[in-house]
Amino acid sequence: MVEMTENAPAGQAGKKSAGEGHHHGVSFAEAFRVWLRVAALSFGGPAGQIAVMHRIIVDEKRWIGEHRFLHALNYCMLLPGPEAQQLAVYIGWLMHRTWGGLVAGVLFVLPGFLSILGLSYIYAAYGSVGIVAGLFFGLKAAVLAVVVQAVIRIGGRALRNRVMLAIAAAAFVAIFFLHVQFPLIVLAAAIAGFLGGRFGIAAFSPGGGHKAASGAVLSDADSALGEGIPDHARPNLAWSLRISAVLLALWLVPVATLYVFFGPGNVFSQISLFFSKMAVVTFGGAYAVLAYVAQEAVQHFGWLKPGEMLDGLGMAETTPGPLIMVVQFVGFMGAFRNPGSLDPMLAAMLAAILTTWVTFVPCFLWIFLGAPFIEKLRGNVALAGAMSAITAAVVGVILNLAIWFGLHTLFAEVASVSFGSLQLDVPVLQSAVPSAIALAAAAAVAIFRFKTSVITTLLACAIAGMLWTLAVS
Repeated sequence: MVEMTENAPAGQAGKKSAGEGHHHGVSFAEAFRVWLRVAALSFGGPAGQIAVMHRIIVDEKRWIGEHRFLHALNYCMLLPGPEAQQLAVYIGWLMHRTWGGLVAGVLFVLPGFLSILGLSYIYAAYGSVGIVAGLFFGLKAAVLAVVVQAVIRIGGRALRNRVMLAIAAAAFVAIFFLHVQFPLIVLAAAIAGFLGGRFGIAAFSPGGGHKAASGAVLSDADSALGEGIPDHARPNLAWSLRISAVLLALWLVPVATLYVFFGPGNVFSQISLFFSKMAVVTFGGAYAVLAYVAQEAVQHFGWLKPGEMLDGLGMAETTPGPLIMVVQFVGFMGAFRNPGSLDPMLAAMLAAILTTWVTFVPCFLWIFLGAPFIEKLRGNVALAGAMSAITAAVVGVILNLAIWFGLHTLFAEVASVSFGSLQLDVPVLQSAVPSAIALAAAAAVAIFRFKTSVITTLLACAIAGMLWTLAVS
């Protein structure tokens, strides 16, 4: 096996950088405990997760300064995949090299993986039981308000001018009416933004982003790591090639093995290929890609029923870790319903592990390969323009997700209407579900009027759903 140890570039001499030799004074054991704490508190989506990380890593532990934290976050926002998990990998690697990044990234995912695995098992085994069905009914209605909040939050940051509004509108029309696949929408937006940034069009200049916590700002020089660049964080082509080869093998060898030995029609081959593709195109966070995942999982593969994607999202919203962990539930149910010669529960658990593996191994690849070159990437105006356009397109895609979820939650029946080449899903008004409408409205009031936290709103609606189910049964 290739040893994953960084070496400083040959010929480097002189004064030590701030991080050389781990002179920051933070032991690996202490870092392990801190990353476990970060993971356990990582509720509320990427904004909440980044806020928790900032509070613990910058404000409380003072490992790195404000500027370095935002520097790393800006890079992670340019990458496909969950930016909060990748930020944890980046900081862990910066503090304790490769093993530090691996531990930070794995721990960030582990609590959510175990939680959703347990909930998925209960859902598959007892989902039709009244009280369990009521729990997910309540979650489903509340998640609608959460998705609408995401549209408003991301839209307020991304749609800074008419050009970005036009990109968002075009993305919505493409996916909602024309059923264009999400990766093509991302590609088109990226090309437009890259060219706009390259030619200096003001509308594509970078802006927005996450706000830092209020209060005194910790300078890089006053942090444990200091303001210098650790030797292991400098570009090193030999190490980059080694680590990339190892991670590519860990990611793609299982995918190729499943495809060769079981064929393209096998559910495990389909899961590994589909979610490997998702790992490459999930710009803009989990909400951006969920509409595409839901569309393929329901209509193409038949892994889920229309309303079940909301159940999975409810699980991801109420457990720690990245929201993209909802794909674990999709893989679980896909193999549970297509187990082949395996026991359905065994097949489902293996699929959950496989889905998580092909979703998150690429995240380590993007960080370990690109982080040493972060300074060059930060100053690239064309790349910044591409990201601005992608984020605008994501708003249109999330709006489509909100409507799609709303139709299948608030109405028992949805009809498809065609207008030439356009296809539109419309609700059957007589099939409206009053209890779902009432719960969704209550969740919206709680979140938007009273600023109730997402986790509190979801738990309250889950309890209300169970009580409602018991009352009418």
